[in-house]
Amino acid sequence: MSIPMADLKAQYRALEPEIKSALLDVLEKGQFILGENVSSLETEIAEMCGANYGISVASGTDAITIALAALGIGPGDEVITTPFTFVATTESIVLVGARPVYVDIDPATYNIDPSAVEKAITPKTKALLPVHLYGQCAQMDELLAIAEKHGLAVICDGAQAIGSKYKGKPIGQLGHAATLSFFPTKNLGAYGDGGMMLTNDDAVAEKARSLRFHGMSSSYEYRHIGYCSRLDEIQAAILRVKLPYLTAWNEARRNNAAKYSKVLTGSPIIPPIELPENYHIYHQYTARCANREVVQSKLKNAGVASAVYYPSPLHVQQAYSYLGYKLGDFPEAEKASKEVFSIPVHPNLSDEQVQTVIDALKVAVESC
Repeated sequence: MSIPMADLKAQYRALEPEIKSALLDVLEKGQFILGENVSSLETEIAEMCGANYGISVASGTDAITIALAALGIGPGDEVITTPFTFVATTESIVLVGARPVYVDIDPATYNIDPSAVEKAITPKTKALLPVHLYGQCAQMDELLAIAEKHGLAVICDGAQAIGSKYKGKPIGQLGHAATLSFFPTKNLGAYGDGGMMLTNDDAVAEKARSLRFHGMSSSYEYRHIGYCSRLDEIQAAILRVKLPYLTAWNEARRNNAAKYSKVLTGSPIIPPIELPENYHIYHQYTARCANREVVQSKLKNAGVASAVYYPSPLHVQQAYSYLGYKLGDFPEAEKASKEVFSIPVHPNLSDEQVQTVIDALKVAVESC
């Protein structure tokens, strides 16, 4: 039995009639850009995430970029963020002309460490960009207090966290803006790229809508230098089919995660920690072990896939060497990159597959 990190074919088979009907409806109506499915999806996801506005765009990366631009972040500004995440977070900061400023992570959650943030603030700092990594929200009370004290914007990268909560609050209520990704393997995934920005600020929402469509304010009138970043109507239709299942899918992930953690708790393989104030939706089930290669080998022998997110923190990547960071600057991020590994936790796992993963983990624990 081969157990993949994600099984999009199984998910499609379960939804095939609904998906085909939704696609055929879009094709027959012939409205492919900013149609009724896009508008409805924006409303539905904003409501689910506790935001007044959802502005859909072409990717999760564009969602961050446009959020930054809509909040006025640009050349000469600094944005404090984490080096332990996917590159899009840093990339977006650079794309609007600002400078990423890294701080280390909390080794328990892998999210940005609030205690390190205030030390990194300078007169050029204009925003904080925490990531809700793996599906667990960052420590937002501390981060929002710091931001309020220093007059900073807070943009949360929620690409992996749709449906997660912090102290009962959904991610659309945490900060000035939050962003989502609909990459196919996300908890809510399209059949291509897609993303969304969430905000409760009228002016920010209005500017973001303009920015995603070439900076247009009305027909052939341009208020801003913008982007071409619109979610396709076809992708929106697919996402609307999937959205009603998201809560159940997230619960299935949580149930699978609980079974894995029961095996790993107290072992040399450290399971992910869910803070009591958080509702973790386990986009990834990410454990850590000093002997990661041995563990991954045992899993592979049992037919269980694993992956490393992320094998190298961003501050040591060649593309961002101009920032002047070096190995040793962020020891927790660097250590995590050598120890973390993720295993299949997706909602399409059968009971038999979950048991296979559990059995493989037991063997791996014994070999550590």
